[in-house]
Amino acid sequence: MLVVVNQPHINDFKIEGTLSSTFLDNLKKEFGTSMKIIEQDEDEELVNPFELDFFKDFKRRETPGANLRFYRKLVGMTQKELAEKLGMTKQHVLDMERNQRAISKKTAKELARFFDVSVARFI
Repeated sequence: MLVVVNQPHINDFKIEGTLSSTFLDNLKKEFGTSMKIIEQDEDEELVNPFELDFFKDFKRRETPGANLRFYRKLVGMTQKELAEKLGMTKQHVLDMERNQRAISKKTAKELARFFDVSVARFI
């Protein structure tokens, strides 16, 4: 059984395992409709998502350049604006996004700090 709670002012949390009816009743009283109970049938098989074909295909297409484009667009920045921020040309940013130019370790660190993500996203 999986219990998921999503309520303002409380971080989302999950409780997994076999839960007593008393415990569940107390959760229902506390969280009401913001709680979702997901029961797993005993004959259901859990699947490792990392072994699914769609995930493997997604990982193959995930490149440092694609990640750069994703995060740049996420913050609403143009290639020119990012280039100015990094002290390089717009063409340089374009080439990195198209994976035609590698992202240096120095630039990857700057991007990671700027977008507040792991440097591994750009290497």
